Amino acid sequence: MHYEGMVIRPPSEADSILLQVTVGCSHNKCTFCGTYKSERFKIKPDETIMADIAYAAKHFKRQDRVFICDGDALIVPRKRLIKYFREIEKQLPWVKRVGLYANAKGISMKSPEELEELRDHGLGIVYLGLESGDDQTLKAVNKGAGSKKMIEMGRKIKDAGIKLSVTVLLGLAGRERSRVHAEETGRVLSAMDPDYVGALSLMLIPGTPLHQDYEAGRFELPGSAEMLAELRTMLAATDLSGGLFHANHASNYLPIRAKLPEEKDKTLRMIDDALAGKVALRPEFLRAL
Repeated sequence: MHYEGMVIRPPSEADSILLQVTVGCSHNKCTFCGTYKSERFKIKPDETIMADIAYAAKHFKRQDRVFICDGDALIVPRKRLIKYFREIEKQLPWVKRVGLYANAKGISMKSPEELEELRDHGLGIVYLGLESGDDQTLKAVNKGAGSKKMIEMGRKIKDAGIKLSVTVLLGLAGRERSRVHAEETGRVLSAMDPDYVGALSLMLIPGTPLHQDYEAGRFELPGSAEMLAELRTMLAATDLSGGLFHANHASNYLPIRAKLPEEKDKTLRMIDDALAGKVALRPEFLRAL
C-alpha cells in the first residue's frame, strides 16, 4: 500500500483496510490540530489508488471493512469516488462497509442523490468532526462552519441512510466558556441525532496556534475535574433517539460508553461519583492522542 504523510483513522476502524485516497486535509486551518500541518492537500493519482485496491484484494481477505483516508475524503469529486467504490465492490466483494472522514464543506458539495449513490455502493458510515456546538468557540478555533451548518450537514448524512459518527472536544472552549460549550454541544448533537458520539479531551499540540495561545496566557486549559464536569453537562444536554455516547478515547480522564437514552441517567451518576472522588481517573501519564 502507498501511504504518504500522517495517516490517521477512527479507533473503531482499527481493523479496517486503510485506503489512502487523499493526503492531508483540504481545510487544515483548525487552531487545535497539528495532524496535517506539514502536508499540502492533494488527491492521489487514480493509478496509485487502484493499485492499492488490487494489493488489498490479494493480501487483506480477512478484513471486511475499508476506511478511506485522509482528513476529508468526501471532498473528492463524485465521479472519482464512485470509481473507487465500484472497484472496491469488484475486487473486495467480502467488504461489508466503507467509512470515511468528512467536513461540512465536503458534505455540502454532494447532493442527497450523490450521497445515496455512494451509500448504495458501500458507504456505510461518515465521521464528522463537530468539536463544539458553540458558535463562538467554532469561530475561535477556525473550524470553518457554524453550528447551524453542522446540524444541516449531519442531518444530510443521516437522511441519506448513512450512519453518522460525530466527534466533540472537551476543553476546547477553555475555562471561561466551558459550560456554554458543553450545553451548546449537547444541543447540536441532539439536533443532529448521530448514531455515535465520540468525546475526546483536548490535548494541546506544540506548534499549533492554540498551543501558542496557551503559552501566551490567552487560553486556559481546563483541569481534569473541569473536563469531567464539562462531560457531565454535555451528556446531560444530549438527547439521542438511539445511539452510543463514547468518551473512552485514551485522551479522556474517565472512560464511559453509554447507550442513549436508556443508560444516560446511570452514566451521569457514574460521572457524579467520579467528581466526588469515588471513582479513580486515568492518570495524566497514561493519556494519549
